[in-house]
Amino acid sequence: MIEFTKMHGCGNDFIVIDARNQDVSGFLADVGAVSDVCNRRFGVGCDQLIVLESSDKADIEMIIRNADGSPAGMCGNAARCVAAMVIRETGKTNIDIAVGDRILNATHNGKLITVDMGKPTFNGSVDLNIQHLPEAYTVDVGNPHAVFFVPNADDLDLNVVGPLVENHKHFPNRTNVEFFSKETDGVLRMRVWERGAGITLACGSGACATAFAAFEQGLAPHKTRIRMDGGTLSMEIRQGDGHILMSGPVATVFKGTF
Repeated sequence: MIEFTKMHGCGNDFIVIDARNQDVSGFLADVGAVSDVCNRRFGVGCDQLIVLESSDKADIEMIIRNADGSPAGMCGNAARCVAAMVIRETGKTNIDIAVGDRILNATHNGKLITVDMGKPTFNGSVDLNIQHLPEAYTVDVGNPHAVFFVPNADDLDLNVVGPLVENHKHFPNRTNVEFFSKETDGVLRMRVWERGAGITLACGSGACATAFAAFEQGLAPHKTRIRMDGGTLSMEIRQGDGHILMSGPVATVFKGTF
């Protein structure tokens, strides 16, 4: 039996497994088993499965698997959920999370968790020649993103265009996909198709990529808000070093075993 906690950030939901007190190496190595647990009809259900391990370079290490069982390099909303869990456990208000070769700093401010997602990398604009989509703004924030500025993000059929972009030959390792438009109050409306997960209610790393793309294209200031299907995140591109600070709420849904 494996113990887990179900959490979410803006509807982006996770199965969080603390491997510091239980051995889950066999389970994590079994792509089919991970996929089964992530299945919403036959398992617990989640967008990503998160495993926590001890770290000698941070307060905690976070390992990420997509809903299809494949590895993921980054997940901003999961980092905020993990931060809330470790902050509650340790009593600290500031912690470090190791994710791959990156260290994310997270702080607790009232009901919000803020994570410094580091400085994104712009990998160029590209015309994918898909339907009537504009050029994609390709950004890396620990995982790859293709960001599109469109007249109205709600008009797109994500089930059609999402897979076309994710699996385009330009992205041999596939990519996350974001579409955003500007609302009358200046908020950015974003919808997301996540690599290995499909449509999700929110995506923290996708919000970072979108905020960066919008700022670089002069479509948003260095501080903005991004509204997704599951909620709104506050974003800041820190002046001086270009790091993206992402703030928003998190919630613990339930605990269980499988």
